[in-house]
Formats: sequence, C-alpha cells, structure tokens
Amino acid sequence: MNKIAVVGAGISGLSIANYLEKHQLDYHIYERRKKDDLTGHGFLLPKEGIDYLSQIIEPSVLFKHGNFLKKYIRYSHNGKILAQKDLNDVFVISRSALIHILAHNIPAEKISYEETVMPCPIQKGKLRKQDGTYIDSDVTIVSDGSKSRIRREIFQEETMKTVQENEIVNIIKCKDIAASLEDNFMKYHHEDGGLTFGILKLSEDTVLWYCQFDNKKYKISETSSVKSLKSHMFEIFKDWDPMVSSIVKGSNYENVHLWRVYELEKLNPFYKDNTVFIGDAAHPLIPFTSQGVTSALKDSFVLTQYLASEKNSSDAFRKYEAERKPEIEIHIRNGRILLDQFLKPLDQQTENILPISYK
Repeated sequence: MNKIAVVGAGISGLSIANYLEKHQLDYHIYERRKKDDLTGHGFLLPKEGIDYLSQIIEPSVLFKHGNFLKKYIRYSHNGKILAQKDLNDVFVISRSALIHILAHNIPAEKISYEETVMPCPIQKGKLRKQDGTYIDSDVTIVSDGSKSRIRREIFQEETMKTVQENEIVNIIKCKDIAASLEDNFMKYHHEDGGLTFGILKLSEDTVLWYCQFDNKKYKISETSSVKSLKSHMFEIFKDWDPMVSSIVKGSNYENVHLWRVYELEKLNPFYKDNTVFIGDAAHPLIPFTSQGVTSALKDSFVLTQYLASEKNSSDAFRKYEAERKPEIEIHIRNGRILLDQFLKPLDQQTENILPISYK
C-alpha cells in the first residue's frame, strides 16, 4: 500500500493513524485547526469501544483519564428516581483527554496542523492545499467530521437535515460537587419531554454535564453570547433538582459547546475512487446512540485491516463498506427511536430506556 493522506486529526483521524502506525503503513495527517484546539465535549465508551482502543493504546493510560460508570439512573426533573439499570463496563472520558492520548503515539512529523486541504477540481482523486500545491498520496482517508467539507464536495447531491434536538455541553471543575456524586450516569427528564440534563463524573474534581433540548420548544441562537447563554440556562433549570441547578450556576461558560445536530437524509457510499470516509464524515450519528467514538474506532480497525491485506485500495474500500454499513444503519435506526422517545412527555416514554445504541 502506498502513501495515505488522512484528513482530520479528531478522534477518527487519530484512531486510524494509530492503527496505520501499528501496521507500519505510510501516512500523513492534515488538520485545519491549531494543535491546542481541544474544545469539545466528552464521550461514553461501551465495552466494545474500550476493546478496540486497547489495541492501540495502553488500557492503564486510558483508565487514568476517565471513569467507569456503575449505573444509569433516570430521574424526573425534581429529583425523583424513575428507574435504574446496571452498566457493564461503560467508560466516560473527555474529548481533550482522548485526543491527547491518541496523539501521543503519532510522530510529530506525521501531522500538519493549520493545513486545510480540499479535492482538486482538475486532477481527479488528488488533494490540494490552500497554496495550490498537490498532496502526494495514493489514498485519502477523510475524517473531518459530520459536516465534512470533502464529503459535500464529492457527493454534491447529498441532503443534510437538522435534527429536532440540540445539545449544550460543558465541564465543571468542583471537588465538592464531584465528591457528592457516585460513579453513575445520571439523567434528569422534564415531565413534558424534550428537555433533559445529564451528569457524568470524569474524575475526583471534574464533572461532564450536558443538556438536550427540543429546538422547537427551546430556541437558542448559535450567535448567543456567553452571558446570554448562561442566563438562558439559569432560567430553564432554576426549578430543577438542586444538583442540576448548582451545576448550572457553578459552571464557567467560556468553553461551553453548543452542538447543532444534523443527519444525512440518506447515507452516501463510504468511498469514491481513491477517497474513503470514516467516522462522522461517513455516517453522522444522532448523539443519543453514544456510539460515535466506538463506530469510528471500528471503522479505523476494519479499514486498516483491509488496507494491509488487500492488493488494491478498491477491494479494501469495498470490503470495508460491506462490513461496516449494516451496523451503522442499525445505530441510525436506534438513534431515531431514542430521539422520538426524548421528544415525548415523560409518561409516554418507554420505561428505563438506555441512551446507548447496541447492535
């Protein structure tokens, strides 16, 4: 296999770089953001995701940077326990921590930051830098996120639609709040549906929290200032359980992340010519599935296996898509079911439905 260009140094791009490194395949990563741009949220990793990560990083290193969750506890917005479910090896970690761990194994000379690349309109299958020069590669692996620029350029007829749910995600550092939490996945639900608040303990002093809201009921502008967003959160959650309101009021909002959720109306092929897509660039998943990272890891593992074993990239891409697409379609269906449940009033939701999609 010849030179591989990887577009994007997020979870997907760094994951496949680790697998390529393991198989001694020649690659280079191109990332349009700065090296220290580690903003974002956190992830839930079910056991399958941990198993795939453990093939490319030392588990003991991973486990130092996150936390295993014991139970999923479902609450009403005023703190009444509605249901509980034991969790089997579900791990929570911040995005910045996982990025740091994955990047550690990649030689510095194999990543170029602040380098935007796009398909060349003249030479089919070639990538071009902003200065007009071409990238010398035979295969391009695209991992530039759910709103992939390269995917939109190649599949110009695709349709992305907004999902009737947005998220606000943040991290609060507070030893007192963290100490008051057990190692559980706590999720509070408004009785009218369409509004939840999730809490996950990352460490002894750090808590990841997020709220999911029906964007038809709760309209928040992408241009909202930090001050107005904070005031909006105070107002929405002022009468919720004291645990929720204390986290909302005690958080610093400078790095809060407002996530507009989109999905493809119909999945594109996972490859075209010498370009192949992985992770969110291939198949954006609704966040209720908690399968974004695990799916990216499986994409990376499967694709690398075929790149290493097949004589040509076309066969590798074809087998990769045939293996991965059926499972992705299951997660897409599960995500839509979970979204439908979220939008319903509490008394119409399925009892103790777990916000993790399993195949």
